[in-house]
Amino acid sequence: MTNTAAKKIVLAGLFLALGLLLPFLTMQIPSLGQALLPMHIPVLMAGFALGGPWGLLIGLVTPVLRSVLFGMPPMFPHAAAMSFELAAYGLFTGLLYKALPRKNWSVYVALVIAMIVGRVVWGAASLLIYGLQGNPFTGQMFIAGAVLNAVPGIVLQLVLIPLLVFALQRARLMAND
Repeated sequence: MTNTAAKKIVLAGLFLALGLLLPFLTMQIPSLGQALLPMHIPVLMAGFALGGPWGLLIGLVTPVLRSVLFGMPPMFPHAAAMSFELAAYGLFTGLLYKALPRKNWSVYVALVIAMIVGRVVWGAASLLIYGLQGNPFTGQMFIAGAVLNAVPGIVLQLVLIPLLVFALQRARLMAND
C-alpha cells in the first residue's frame, strides 16, 4: 500500500467518524442540529481532502450508517434524502477542487457550487421519497429545509471549511492534491 493510499484510508475513516460523532454535540436540541448541519462539515472536507469519489462514498454512507447505528436521523425520509445530498457535496467539492486552479478563491467557489448542487439534489431526492410515501414535498418545504433553516449552518460552513482546507494544505494532509 502506498503512502497516499494509506493517507486516504486514514482520512476517510476520520471523516466518517466525525460525521457520525459531530451530531452528538447538537442532539439535545434537534433544531440546533438542523441549523448547524454538523454532519455536512466532515463530508465537505472529505471531498476537498480525498477527492470526489471518496467524498461521494462518505456522503452516501454517513447519514444511513448514523441512522442504522443511532436511530437519527430517521431513515425515511431524512437519512435517505440526506445521503444523496451529502454524496453530492462530497463529489462536487472534490471534483471542483481538483479542476480549479490552486488559489484560495477556488476553495470558496468549489464550496458554494457544491452547496447549491447538494441542496438541489436534496430537494429532488426529497420530492421522490416523499412522493413514494404518498406525502407532498412542497416548494415551501424545500426553501425552509434547504435555505431558511440552514442559514446558520451555511454561514458556519462558509467560514469553517475554507479555514480547515487551508490548514490541511499547510499540514500536507490533502490527498486530493
